[in-house]
Amino acid sequence: MSPQALSTMQWESLDQSLSARQQALLPTDKDVDFYRQHGWFISQPVIADTVIEQALTGTESYYRGERDTVLPVNEGYSNWQPSDGFDTIRNNEFVSLQSQALRQLALQPMVGAIAAKLAGTQQIRLLDDQLVYKPPQDHTAQTSVGWHADRAYWATCTSDQLLTAWIPFHDCDVDMGPLVVIDGSHKWSGLEHLRGFSQTDLSTLSTQLQQLGINHSIKEIPLTLRKGQVSFHNCWTIHGSYPNHSQRNRLAIAVHLQDASNRYRPYKNDKGQAIHMFDEQLCRTLPNDDPDFSDPNVFPELWSES
Repeated sequence: MSPQALSTMQWESLDQSLSARQQALLPTDKDVDFYRQHGWFISQPVIADTVIEQALTGTESYYRGERDTVLPVNEGYSNWQPSDGFDTIRNNEFVSLQSQALRQLALQPMVGAIAAKLAGTQQIRLLDDQLVYKPPQDHTAQTSVGWHADRAYWATCTSDQLLTAWIPFHDCDVDMGPLVVIDGSHKWSGLEHLRGFSQTDLSTLSTQLQQLGINHSIKEIPLTLRKGQVSFHNCWTIHGSYPNHSQRNRLAIAVHLQDASNRYRPYKNDKGQAIHMFDEQLCRTLPNDDPDFSDPNVFPELWSES
């Protein structure tokens, strides 16, 4: 399948207009100040149960291997499959490009409108998404997610106003292993190499920061949510997630978002090697052959004020 296949999707566009009730659910100026000070924010319930239930049905189909659209590249990104085992964390990326039901959840205009206000931008586009499933932890499974900063994985982006919306498919208390953020860490420097998503030992953060030359007090905030609520965190906010100590499976989607100003930039690591994001293989290119991070077929718009 060619990359152009992504442009043939016949899925309905989402209505971006907000009702008066939805307008009342947008962050206040005080909320925006809080987000900019602390690096995270929790919304009121803004996702309808029907949308989440449809996404749950879509997830079951997705895990059975059913796809509405197949990505033109099948490696180089996180893509759990049954052969990887069931008593482990499942991490599947770009699910909104493959499943209509999950796309409906990931591209909620209300999520985009909240993100736009927090980031101070007139447009919010998708950057990536991750469907993450955690079984209850036992002696054979490690279900924590290690400390990392999303921006460390997005080196070819120009913007520091990128942010992530985290949407659980159910109530998520501390026992279920929610997202946990380090309060105010988005203001710290030196996080460019904090890529510890797969490091399950959450007790090592102080050591990791010391190795990066960072010396700050650490305040962990677990983002417990009710079904329908959404948490948002800045791209530089350090975060991970606790193990799932409940008796239920935990399911959530992380929707990574880009603001209007974000563009591609070439980037090399400290060894002089060019760094790339998988997204660059999916999108169209600009006249200078740079990836186009505004390609609507790969980076669809959730919200725009225009």
